[in-house]
Amino acid sequence: MEISNNNRILNHDEIVHKIRRIAYQIYEHNVNEASVVLAGIDKNGFLLAERLQAVLSEISPIKPVLCRVYINKRKPLDPITTSVAPELYTNQSVVLIDDVLNSGTTLAYGVRHFLNVPLKQFKTAVLVNRNHKKYPVKADFKGISLSTSLHEHVSVNLENDQLEATLA
Repeated sequence: MEISNNNRILNHDEIVHKIRRIAYQIYEHNVNEASVVLAGIDKNGFLLAERLQAVLSEISPIKPVLCRVYINKRKPLDPITTSVAPELYTNQSVVLIDDVLNSGTTLAYGVRHFLNVPLKQFKTAVLVNRNHKKYPVKADFKGISLSTSLHEHVSVNLENDQLEATLA
């Protein structure tokens, strides 16, 4: 399906720029850390975490550790698991990452999971913040804030060489 430019929120170059800016913000907030855990919510959040890891490795001496977070978005009360053992993020700086912050439900449950272990610092990052929160969850690092109607849907493509965010 071809998306018209009228529905495009961010093009490839804009997304690359936003990812780089978020990586710099993560670096600035973790300048004294040897490593930081980039915990990407499975699928697009993890793809965004991978891209942030690449930029963070390029711009800083910080060792970014990738962690995939598995949350059943249809049943967020189901157990949440991660691709790394909790011992690897205990007493570490963690950034929970997703592509779009809609109602805050997914990030809220992700935050709850990480509260089960002591952390040095906890932040959140999203590419698109939609400003429709049900929960008091905020994105510490965001690419763009967007006021949309509730019936509109934001799609982010991070899977191929032509990145884009669209509104439908």
